[in-house]
Amino acid sequence: MNTTFFPPTQLHLTLETQLIENLYFAGQINGTTGYEEAACQGLMAGINAHLKNNLQDPFIISRSEGYIGVLIDDLVNKGTDEPYRMFTSRAEYRLLLRQDNADHRLTAKGHALGLASDERLALLQKKIEDTSSLQRYLKSEKVVPKEINKYLIQLETAVVTEKISLEQLLKRPQLNIVHLPSLSKKIQSNLDLYPRDVQEQTEILIKYASYIQKEEQQSKKQLSMETLRLKTSLNYEDISSLSSEAKEKLTKFRPSTLGQASRISGVSPADISILMVYLGR
Repeated sequence: MNTTFFPPTQLHLTLETQLIENLYFAGQINGTTGYEEAACQGLMAGINAHLKNNLQDPFIISRSEGYIGVLIDDLVNKGTDEPYRMFTSRAEYRLLLRQDNADHRLTAKGHALGLASDERLALLQKKIEDTSSLQRYLKSEKVVPKEINKYLIQLETAVVTEKISLEQLLKRPQLNIVHLPSLSKKIQSNLDLYPRDVQEQTEILIKYASYIQKEEQQSKKQLSMETLRLKTSLNYEDISSLSSEAKEKLTKFRPSTLGQASRISGVSPADISILMVYLGR
């Protein structure tokens, strides 16, 4: 009997060509160890067992939405020869999977499943509104050289010769948002309107804007490949242009999307291009 893993932690036991569905496992039986890994797989298994029992679509967290998605996707597409642990280095979108935006990424999904309260969702929506409001303020509020140059010298950063927005100042590595209230009482009173977590998230979004945007673009590109479905019954041996290793790995892991196939070790970009042409026929 061959065992093949399919997300989200749904184990299909393959016997010849027949699949036994509705069986969900978590933890060591999936080749993992550690409380965190077992807990997140158990959560996903419970959610999806409930959804399947109620004839609803499965709940899947993508690699750009949470480390749970990275863990499960790796188990499905890469397998494990030793007890697996969730290292941040396994995630290619670490700027998107930040601690400060975990609520942004997952609270609405939890609310849709009935796992997060209306109050919690309302708090998230308030935080999103406050963050946008603070971003607009920092972009519009400008200071003149005579007001800030003395302080900039103290922080060992270049002085300015013309008006500059607080947003532009924050992009400097020497300045943090906690420094801004020292520039004027007006700025301090405006910043005091926002809680610390909103200030922290706004600062991160400003300082790393270009890097975050780049990862978001990469994530969208990868996500588009996840919409291209591969039949689990597909006979890869019939696709003559595929490399021998790709045929072997694809037959073993049986990816359900082109995106999953692209992350299997031994499947090259050339193999993915061949599959794209095959799907387009």
